[in-house]
Amino acid sequence: MVRETKAGRFLYFSEFLGCGILDPEGAAVGRLADLKVRMGEIYPKVSAIAVRRRGEKPLRELDWTDVEEFDGSRIRLKPGATARFRPLETAQDEILLRDELLDKQVVDTSGAKIERVNDIHLLMVHEDLRLAHVDFGARGLLRRLGWLRRVDRVTNWLFASQTGEKLISWKYVQPLPSDPVRKNLKINVTSRKLHELHPSDLADIIEDLDRRSQAVLFRSLDTETAALTLEEVDDPKVQAALINSAQVERASDILEEMAPDAATDLLADLPADEKDKFIRTMEPSSRHAVIGLLQFKEGTAGSIMTKDFFAVPKETTIGRAIEVFRETTLPLESVAYLYVTDEDGTLVGVSTIRLLVTGDKEARLEGLMNRRLITVGPEDDIESVAAIFKKYKFLAVPVVDGERRIEGIITLKDMMEICFEE
Repeated sequence: MVRETKAGRFLYFSEFLGCGILDPEGAAVGRLADLKVRMGEIYPKVSAIAVRRRGEKPLRELDWTDVEEFDGSRIRLKPGATARFRPLETAQDEILLRDELLDKQVVDTSGAKIERVNDIHLLMVHEDLRLAHVDFGARGLLRRLGWLRRVDRVTNWLFASQTGEKLISWKYVQPLPSDPVRKNLKINVTSRKLHELHPSDLADIIEDLDRRSQAVLFRSLDTETAALTLEEVDDPKVQAALINSAQVERASDILEEMAPDAATDLLADLPADEKDKFIRTMEPSSRHAVIGLLQFKEGTAGSIMTKDFFAVPKETTIGRAIEVFRETTLPLESVAYLYVTDEDGTLVGVSTIRLLVTGDKEARLEGLMNRRLITVGPEDDIESVAAIFKKYKFLAVPVVDGERRIEGIITLKDMMEICFEE
């Protein structure tokens, strides 16, 4: 069905796919097998038509500029166009609508979810045919099956209504690649990047995909986004499959970018040979942090603590402590408190960023810190740690060894994740 609007004519791909291709004299030269679209614009143009010619098995293509007329049911070519037929090929920034989009999964970046494309909505603007929407609703499927009019008659008779359209604007869509050989991935040529989604949404999307698509999509993410997303994936088997889908060097970079406790949890679930392979290629600081955390038994404070914490010597001035805080790249939940140590690394006090901001810049931290410390040991069980969070309403609790040297902290976020999991 062609629908006229002020913007142009809207057409559904399924309604003219397979239509006749005519030469200027009206003689049939083939049938429309596909449309090729060049990516890069919000609503990309159709750049070529793929034609199935009688007696020829390989598809041929012709530039859209060789189309003289398109009325929604047939295509008439310009004079001399048939001499310009060539074998069908796609460049890195092009997709075939039928072959690579219809019936395929896409990411709805506005709703952060996976959808399956049942039909494609195009807009004819002057001489250009543009990709406008993808249809993921039941109407798109019924239209392709040829049942839409009959179903509409039935629903109109029974309910005085029709099934609704479910269209996503193309500007919110990213196709999921099906060909892992294409290393640069066509989705990356658009201005809409998957890394703009929240890592939790990306994790949900990945978990909805089949194993191969999970790996391809994960490999398309930059290192920081991949690390944040991996932390949000709930299924340890999916986590293991994703990290193993990356080359060893890149996998190590991702693990280094993750919070140490999250990386440790992931590695702990891997077979010993795979775990050692990744640990060996990590940078020394990250490697030592992970090895230190792996020594603790599951269910203990040490097994859920993080090595990311903010600590400075007690002789440090408040002004200098603020400078150090400004330079830190630690996650927000890890810098809720400033831990103060003596020359031996023993934990002697704690302060907050709020007190730093309001304090005298020349004063030393030991005059501002709270000396009444609540700590846990690395071998303490998680239940006792949870009781401390419940009683004192802390945002983080320090973990100290037998000599009260700080080994790490347990954040309220990590504690909540453990509680929700249980």
